[in-house]
This record gives sequence, C-alpha cells and structure tokens, in this order.
Amino acid sequence: MAPVAIHRRAAGARLAHDVAPRRWVNALGVVLFFLAWHLASVYIGDASTLAGPIKVIGAFMRMMREPFAGSTLGGHVLASLGRFASGFALGGVIGLPLGLAMGWFQALDAAVGPAFNTLRFTAPIAWVPFAVLWFGTGFGGPVLIIFAGAFPACVIGAYGGAKLVDIKLVEAARMLGAGNLRILLEVILPSAIPAIVSALRVAAGNAWQSLVGAELIVASSGVAYIMVRGQMNRTIVVVLVGMLAIGLIGLVLEWVFGALEKRIRLRLGSTVADR
Repeated sequence: MAPVAIHRRAAGARLAHDVAPRRWVNALGVVLFFLAWHLASVYIGDASTLAGPIKVIGAFMRMMREPFAGSTLGGHVLASLGRFASGFALGGVIGLPLGLAMGWFQALDAAVGPAFNTLRFTAPIAWVPFAVLWFGTGFGGPVLIIFAGAFPACVIGAYGGAKLVDIKLVEAARMLGAGNLRILLEVILPSAIPAIVSALRVAAGNAWQSLVGAELIVASSGVAYIMVRGQMNRTIVVVLVGMLAIGLIGLVLEWVFGALEKRIRLRLGSTVADR
C-alpha cells in the first residue's frame, strides 16, 4: 500500500477516534439495556425472581411518595448522601494533604509509605467489624467504611500529582528563596490540581461503592438498607428499586466529577478539545 494511502487511513482513524458519539448512541444503549432487562424478566416468568423494568419504575415512583422502612425513597437517598458526603469529605481533608506531603517530603514518604501501602490493600468492607464495635448502626459506622474507600485514592492521586511537578518550577522557587512549606503550598499544590481532581473522581466512586456495602450491614436507613429490607420480605421489586437508585446516584456523581475534571483541565490548558 502506498505511503500516502497509509497516512490518510491513519489520519482518518484518528479523526474517527476523536469524534464524540452522537447522543442517539447513548439513548440506544439505554433502550437496549431496558429491553434486555424486560426480555429476561419475561423469559424467567416469575416476578418474585426478576421483576420487569415497568413494574420496578412504578414501584420507584410509588416509594417516592409512600414510606418504606421508616421513610420515603427520597428520605433514604438523603440519608445515604449525608453519609457519603461525610466520609468522602473526611477522606479528602486527610488524604489529599497527606499525599502531597508524602510526594514532597521524602522522609515522610519513607515513614508513612509502608503502613499506608499495607492499609490501602485492605478492602473497605473489612472495616465493618470495627464500625460495628465502635459505632454500632449509628452514623459513624458507615462513615468509617466510606472514609476507608475514599482515603487511599485521595492519597495516591495527590502523591502522584506532587511527583509530576516540573522540577524547573521548584528550582525557580528555590532561587527566589522559597522554603519547603512555601514551595509545597505555592508550587506543588497548584501544579497538582489536575491530579487531585482526578483522584477525587476515583475516590467518589470508591466511596459510593463502600457506602452500599456499609448500609447493607451497619445502617438502619439508606438506599442499600431498603434492599436488605426487600430481601428480608422476599420482595424483589424493592431490591431492584434500591439498585436502580444506587445506579442513578452513581451516574450523577460520575457526571459531576467528570465535568469538574474536564473544566479544570481545560482551564489549565491540559486538554486541547472538548470531547
């Protein structure tokens, strides 16, 4: 094949890759998902094993008005979001400064690194016994598990951002007489912001998944708790309503943090086009 033809094909492939899919593709994916769900429920033919999407959506709307397990679905969502916000914020407040400091101060990295690397491979759900013993089924237990999910991602993201800072900026700051703390706050931190935002996006996903595990075990309210109650009552519709709520909230969180990450990268000139 001629070199010109190869070049044109490669250029065409890059252009095709760079073009964002049309909105109807997203809509088609959603339609196919619900269609597959409907067909699976029809094939099984037992509403107590797998309810169809129409029935689940109807129950979803009804539970928004009528209390179930002590509250409406909206009340359970608010309870879950309150736990999520507390655990996620705690993970960011502690994890991000620690990651930046570990990335800049080698002595701190050497001292804290081994313990952190041991803890970060411990699944958040493994903290359930401590959550139960220390907090029972109150507010603190789920928050501890959510924190365990968000904290490692925050530390790792901030640490990586600190390590990727242009050394020339650090050398220039030193030539101007800046000390370690000032370099950390005025050079390392601003340069690491894209990595920090990416870390928060990952941490949010981990925290939300950890919340689901926490509420299945150590909570008396929340979207995952209604799944437990539905399972106890052998009401598959309620279980699926909880799963649907969890998925929709996760989708919103991903969209919010994804949009924030893209906006910050564009403002900082880290991307050249809006996909």
